[in-house]
Amino acid sequence: MTTLLPPLLYGTAWKEEETQRLVELALAQGFRGVDTANQRRHYHEAAVGYAIAAALTRGIVTRDELFLQTKFTFQRGQDHRLPYDPRAPILEQVEQSFASSLQHLGVARLDSYLLHGPTLRVGLTDPDRADWHAMESIAASGRAGRLGVSNFSLSQLEELCKSVHIRPSFVQNRCYAAQGWDKQVREFCAAQGIVYQGFSLLTANMNVLARPEIIAIARRHGRSPAEIIFRFAMDVGMLPLTGTSSALHMQADLSVVQFRLDKSEIAQLQAIAA
Repeated sequence: MTTLLPPLLYGTAWKEEETQRLVELALAQGFRGVDTANQRRHYHEAAVGYAIAAALTRGIVTRDELFLQTKFTFQRGQDHRLPYDPRAPILEQVEQSFASSLQHLGVARLDSYLLHGPTLRVGLTDPDRADWHAMESIAASGRAGRLGVSNFSLSQLEELCKSVHIRPSFVQNRCYAAQGWDKQVREFCAAQGIVYQGFSLLTANMNVLARPEIIAIARRHGRSPAEIIFRFAMDVGMLPLTGTSSALHMQADLSVVQFRLDKSEIAQLQAIAA
């Protein structure tokens, strides 16, 4: 069974001891998509699992309503708390990390499994291809519904798509207004039927939130500049991530499904990069 994609994902990076409380709060506010990673350096995946278990027990959500996504991270992106044996072949590292994720999250299957990033900034390496092959095996076994990548450039994405059996369903990138909201990658995704997940939409674009045109659009809709950015992301085909720690902001972020920007407003936001 394929879980329906929610309108937003709740991101769990950099929350440490607050992870369980904030994920429980997000689920209680109405989030039905959770993004994490088996990378203890920046995430507390096990605490995400505790929150999910608590929400299931309290009847806040059912497993079928949840979209759960986590990631495999190469050793260069980890600290000493590795979820796999670094001496093992990549295939075994991916299997060990995936098994650890299932244990952390208390589930038998994930809705989405991502490669957290390639080994190099330019091009793909044999470990990248071996990792994807291992992920394909996991998907073929039915333990992961869809596969994806994170922090990939356009050229890396194009190279990957030419040589795989299972093409990525998701690309999750940090999205800068100054770089055209990752326009080239988004256009490739749209052409290939890949869902673009945008993260750091607010934190990477704080200067944009203060722009007069954004403030004017926000006033017209009776919304905050942050809500305008999330609505814009949806209107151009993104699946946005938010990691807010505020219940009020969680509610506001989820409420952006209740309005739309018009074409001229979308054009204004798209033009900010220029």
